[in-house]
Amino acid sequence: MTTPVARPRARTEQTRRPAAGNRTTGTTVPRQRATAGPRTVVVPPARPGNGTPPAGPVQPGSRGRMAFLAALVIVALAVFGGRLVYVQGLRGAAIAEEARNSRLSPINLIGSRGEITDANGVPLATSVERYNISVNQVLVAKFKGTENPPVPDGAAGVAAILAPLLDMNPAELGGALVGDRGFVYIRKDVLPDRAREIRKLGLSGVNVDRVAERVYPNSTLAGNVIGFVNSSGVGLAGLEASLDERLTGTPGQEIYERGRKGQAIPGGYSEITPATQGDTVQLTLLSDVQWKAQSALDAQVAATGSSSGSLIVTDVKTGEVYAIADSGSVDPNHPGEASGSLSSAVSDVFEPGSTGKVITMAAILDNKIADPLSQWEVPYTYSPDGKETFKDSHEHGLLRLTTTGVLAESSNTGTVMIGQHLPVQTRYDYLAKFGFGAQTGIEMSGESKGILHPVDSWQRRDKFAVLFGQAVSVTALQATQVFATIANGGVRVQPHIVKGWTSPDGTYTPAPAAASTQVVSPETAKTVLTMMQSVVDDGTGSNAAIPGYQVAGKTGTAQNWVGGVQGITASFIGVAPADDPRIAVAVILHNPRTSVYGGTVAAPVFSDVAGYTLSELGVAPSGTTGTLFPTTW
Repeated sequence: MTTPVARPRARTEQTRRPAAGNRTTGTTVPRQRATAGPRTVVVPPARPGNGTPPAGPVQPGSRGRMAFLAALVIVALAVFGGRLVYVQGLRGAAIAEEARNSRLSPINLIGSRGEITDANGVPLATSVERYNISVNQVLVAKFKGTENPPVPDGAAGVAAILAPLLDMNPAELGGALVGDRGFVYIRKDVLPDRAREIRKLGLSGVNVDRVAERVYPNSTLAGNVIGFVNSSGVGLAGLEASLDERLTGTPGQEIYERGRKGQAIPGGYSEITPATQGDTVQLTLLSDVQWKAQSALDAQVAATGSSSGSLIVTDVKTGEVYAIADSGSVDPNHPGEASGSLSSAVSDVFEPGSTGKVITMAAILDNKIADPLSQWEVPYTYSPDGKETFKDSHEHGLLRLTTTGVLAESSNTGTVMIGQHLPVQTRYDYLAKFGFGAQTGIEMSGESKGILHPVDSWQRRDKFAVLFGQAVSVTALQATQVFATIANGGVRVQPHIVKGWTSPDGTYTPAPAAASTQVVSPETAKTVLTMMQSVVDDGTGSNAAIPGYQVAGKTGTAQNWVGGVQGITASFIGVAPADDPRIAVAVILHNPRTSVYGGTVAAPVFSDVAGYTLSELGVAPSGTTGTLFPTTW
């Protein structure tokens, strides 16, 4: 058995050094321990590179605070994560669309108004591209200028840039730019090239808007017929008003995605709803004939001192109106200068006077009461009922006239002498059949139906006065229609001024055929036409003769009342060529001062305009003279 070997004990502080109090004796005295209590563990700082984190005292509650902060971070992350899921996953498309919509800018596209042209396609009214420049004064005030070149801030800087492009004074323009209004026009009807330059500048608060300006290239030519539009492009008068629905285009819209300065973002969202131009209307008017009618009328109004006048040229077979002229025609480019009725030829009424005797003669022949050769002893004055007395325009002895002679000499007494054999209701019926008392139906606005009172309201004198064109009122167009009816074999064709329409895609649609009505027999119409030739060849209308052509017509002089003041209307209405009628022309002059007789003041204008029109239409001269009825016996 191995004997244990005693190992020396490790040297301790006590064995190494005697207690302080017993160093002399060498006796070991045990040390008293400190009272038990909390121990503080001091962790020495880690040496660099040993990977041990620094440590400090761990205070009570530190773990709870750390847990709270960790929970708070987790909640925040959860909230943001949920919001992210909501925004990106659930509402991503909607929010993206809202953001895009906030960048979208709409531009209204103007649907240009359709043109108005004459029968040969010559534009009488058209729309051209123009631009209106407007500003937002609030945004203009925020404009930042430049140092090189030197441009000041705000309205002064914008004015300095825009003034040369708008041909405006910079100081005046600057004054218009100052304020707090969101929309102010600074210049309208700017030409396209200038508008494009302004748009390229990209000035904040400056708007460039396209508009379609209505332009009338021929100034006053047919201005009384064409009419005009307001600042919004809506027809206010004439054909612009009556045809407004078809002439007006359909507006469109362009929507694009804009950048910070309003510029279109390349490749951004863009959508266009194209505008549609209105239909173009082709009229029956012939510009050259309209010009001739207008110039001849204006000249005669001035020469005779007339207060006003009208002149109409129409095709007797088709009802197409080649010219409607009124003195002092308005320039649609400056409608504010217009005064009175736009087209008095279709809106103003007057007593036709002796031109109305043509209806009486047609009724007499149609009802077999007399023929062109019937013989009459015609006095200066005549009383058909012993109560009412009528007289001729000039004093004369007893005249021995045929029915044709009564018309040729325009005798009131002779007309009453013959016409009194017509029943009173028949007199009314023929006036109505020839179109008195009703609108013609022409496509112009403001047409009057005239005045034709019913028989039971006629006064004692009226039933005789209607025989020679009094006690009834008509427009110049209605009066012209009577002669066109006689020239067309007794068939009344509705006068019209619209020839056809052209749609934006180029499709042309002619106007429907004009309505027609047989008023008197062809035989009656032919006979009356021949009788009217005597008016020109051997009567009161000799000044209406056209060299080389047979002409038929009738003079007229009647009282009128305008604004409560009595005046005179002098007229001549005729047909040419009488042997193969093509046109009817009416010349109406109100209150001429040089003469009251239509044969003197109106007939020469007829000759001038009718001769010109026949030449324009390429109508060959008659070549022969007509065989006329005798006017006396």
